[in-house]
Amino acid sequence: MFSKFQVPQISLAEGRYPCRPIEHALLPRQFSTSAEKPAAVVTANPKKDEEGNDMLIDITERAAKRLQEIMAKDSNPSLALRVTVESGGCHGFQYLMSLTNMSAVSPDDDTVFEASNGSGAKVVMDEPSLELLKGSKVDFTMELIGSQFKIVGNPAATSSCGCGTSFDIKP
Repeated sequence: MFSKFQVPQISLAEGRYPCRPIEHALLPRQFSTSAEKPAAVVTANPKKDEEGNDMLIDITERAAKRLQEIMAKDSNPSLALRVTVESGGCHGFQYLMSLTNMSAVSPDDDTVFEASNGSGAKVVMDEPSLELLKGSKVDFTMELIGSQFKIVGNPAATSSCGCGTSFDIKP
């Protein structure tokens, strides 16, 4: 019989099962409790939903890096990615993305998110689009058919098309 402080060590060559003491299995584990850093912060015109919660999105590292590369290539640090949602597409709504200059951003109607990694990458959304996209991520993908910015993880979407540019929402 084994005590609760020993585990069997199987030795098939000898045909017996000697015991050895457990050295660390019963010690408490140390877990990190540091809060996860948000991938984007609101820098202009924060919005709240009907329940009073902040409407936020995330910007992935890949998207932030690609936006940073575009800003550097164009020598224009005031470029931002504008994401809008319109009716249409094969699933009812479609994502539209374009580059915009921060001077064209409406301080009353648009919310500006900036990647928290220090890249200076910005994403701009109007309030109706943000209402449909809150909780999602802006990503940059490189596939055989091309590379593009993409919305991923949209909690409001019930289904989407294969290419990821259109979606349906919960009624």
